[in-house]
Amino acid sequence: MREYLMPIFVAASLLLAGCNKSKSPEDVSKDVAKAEQNANSEVTKSEERAQSALDKSYEKVNEQEIKFNNDATHQTYNVAIAKADGNRKVALATCESQSGSDQKSCKDQAEADYKAARADARAIAEAAVEQK
Repeated sequence: MREYLMPIFVAASLLLAGCNKSKSPEDVSKDVAKAEQNANSEVTKSEERAQSALDKSYEKVNEQEIKFNNDATHQTYNVAIAKADGNRKVALATCESQSGSDQKSCKDQAEADYKAARADARAIAEAAVEQK
């Protein structure tokens, strides 16, 4: 039985020895160049995918920032109008303590102040929108 195993071990040793045979310098050079080219190609593809993902994320963030700024401008305008309305009501109530032409002048002044405050609020809101 040992007689049959010895030739099998010898044949297996020769086959395994052939697997680790070194390649010629030209073949090695070609293999290295191909591996470098593949590596560079993979890096380039990865960079392109990363840039594309970042661009999409930036667009989403930019859209959200614009929406936030528009909402903030709108809310600031609403607060300014509410203040103008409140000041007008207080001024008109104060005018009730006067009579005649003084009361009419007071009410006219309250209305003029109210209109000016509304115009200022609108101008500030429009300027804020233009800055974006």
